Amino acid sequence: MAESIRAAICAELIALARQDLDIVVLCSDSRGSASMGEFAKSFPERFIETGIAEQNLVAIAAGLAHGGKKPFVASPACFLSARALEQVKVDVAYSNMPVMLIGISGGFSYGPLGMTHHSLSDVATLRPLPNMTVLLPADRFEAVAMVRELVNVPRPAYIRIGRNPVPDVHEKSDMTIGKVIWMRREPNAKGTIIACGECVAMAMEAATLLRTWNVLNVHTLKPLDEKAIQQAAQTGRIVTVEEHHIINGLGAAVLQTLALSPVPVLQLGVPDEPAVAGDSAYVRMRYGLDGVGIARQIVQWEG
Repeated sequence: MAESIRAAICAELIALARQDLDIVVLCSDSRGSASMGEFAKSFPERFIETGIAEQNLVAIAAGLAHGGKKPFVASPACFLSARALEQVKVDVAYSNMPVMLIGISGGFSYGPLGMTHHSLSDVATLRPLPNMTVLLPADRFEAVAMVRELVNVPRPAYIRIGRNPVPDVHEKSDMTIGKVIWMRREPNAKGTIIACGECVAMAMEAATLLRTWNVLNVHTLKPLDEKAIQQAAQTGRIVTVEEHHIINGLGAAVLQTLALSPVPVLQLGVPDEPAVAGDSAYVRMRYGLDGVGIARQIVQWEG
């Protein structure tokens, strides 16, 4: 079943806000694309619309957090991680303010708008920031579990989600931030596909075609579950899959973790070039990040 992660997050925030008066949602002329309209209707006094002013958006959220509130910021990932980077770095990360940043329409979500709206370097940009937790949920269940944990244990965090409905990879999720999920473990696996975000569903499709590969869901890129990645390396081969540039994303984090391990690693993602424009499905296929494309590249790599 394919469902919108955006809508699931909004529904969960509404439910949580009925019990927690400190929850506040902020948008930058993005309540529609963030599916936060219902929150604004339910709690107009706890919804802040800044207009197209992402830098102010983050600064206001940091001020609210300093005053004891639990702000959730929903804004396009391409702008939140670039235009507002200084505010995220200084007001949120450096100041260690518990602002929960939701980067909507990440990856290829704004596909036809091209390079200006692709969000393919947000992980590389935000993961190095001190105190920052970086999360890429695979489906609505993981996203809701992340929101629940962040409400109970507030911290600076970035949750990157897509725009379109995504297939459920879980029937429910009790995931914990910082702990990976083994989606598939074969007794005689040839290797492990390590994926994050919406690419987990694509990795599962590829593994079904290949039959002899494991799938590891790294929903938390920081803090990274290095022990699980080292365990995955024991299968002999690693393939990383991400809707992100291959520079300084999931693949780079895995390679850094396995720097001293003699295991071959194949990085699948966007190469060092301006990503093409087109609808999300086309762009994903263009870079071999759909299930068939992943399986084909693994077969070619295996020789």
